[in-house]
Amino acid sequence: MRVGMSAKAAHRGFSLGGFLFVIIIVALLAVLGMKVVPTVIEYAAIKKAIVTAKNAGTTPREIQDSFEKQRTTAYIDSVTGKDLEIVKTGDGYDVSVAYQKKIELVGPASLVLDYEASTAPGSAGKSVQ
Repeated sequence: MRVGMSAKAAHRGFSLGGFLFVIIIVALLAVLGMKVVPTVIEYAAIKKAIVTAKNAGTTPREIQDSFEKQRTTAYIDSVTGKDLEIVKTGDGYDVSVAYQKKIELVGPASLVLDYEASTAPGSAGKSVQ
């Protein structure tokens, strides 16, 4: 006598409910990604702009002006030249900036991203609250 599988045990895979659940989760992650990725791209542009501004200027005002020129061409909206913290060091200036981006999700829920960028060695990062 041959031992076989029952008709129910032979059918395996996702049910319609399981498939819809997976699709909903993937869609939510995609929407979240579409909201977060532009802020990360802007952060990268800000980091690049403060390094370029530091190298282009010899005074705090020149550094701010250089950053402002780059800001208009790099589509940087979160930070202005006045937001830069410029500190005199032994070999020039260190430029840093810190700002928050608030991303509205659903109703009262939102995501707050804290961004920090600096030209000082070993100090730059980003955190999520």
